[in-house]
Amino acid sequence: MSERVYNVLFLCTGNSARSILAEAILNREGKGRFKAYSAGSNPAGRVHPYSLDLLALMDHPTENLRSKNWEEFSGPDAPKLDFVFTVCDNAAGETCPVWPGQPITAHWGIPDPAAATGSEAEKRAAFTEAYRMMLNRIGLFLALPLESIDKMSLQSRLRDIGAQKAEA
Repeated sequence: MSERVYNVLFLCTGNSARSILAEAILNREGKGRFKAYSAGSNPAGRVHPYSLDLLALMDHPTENLRSKNWEEFSGPDAPKLDFVFTVCDNAAGETCPVWPGQPITAHWGIPDPAAATGSEAEKRAAFTEAYRMMLNRIGLFLALPLESIDKMSLQSRLRDIGAQKAEA
């Protein structure tokens, strides 16, 4: 068993919901094998309260979660990233900073729960659905044999995870 810890960055535009959920999920489910971060191209400056509520309900630590700019991860003092996943369509289409170390990238687009309309229950349900989808994709990611798969095959499998239908 490898002792290597993989650094993973989840990107979105606002860094208030999807990427925050992904950071919290991977930090727990990765069981020390992964260190997850999240950031946004145009950060909201706060984590959405529904994200914090849901993560607390699901027993995730929330005290260190914050909305931050992706430039924090492109400088010389930034952690060396192994993987960068965009989780919203806006961030996938934007010009990203150059990531030191050429991490493997993939797009795992998920509908923005912060954009949900309707009653409070409907809005909270959108967050629950985003959490479920991200948990499923992260589960598939964690099942990959990272130490024994070549980079091209890994890239292909990560893209396939991102292509999973909403009902997956």
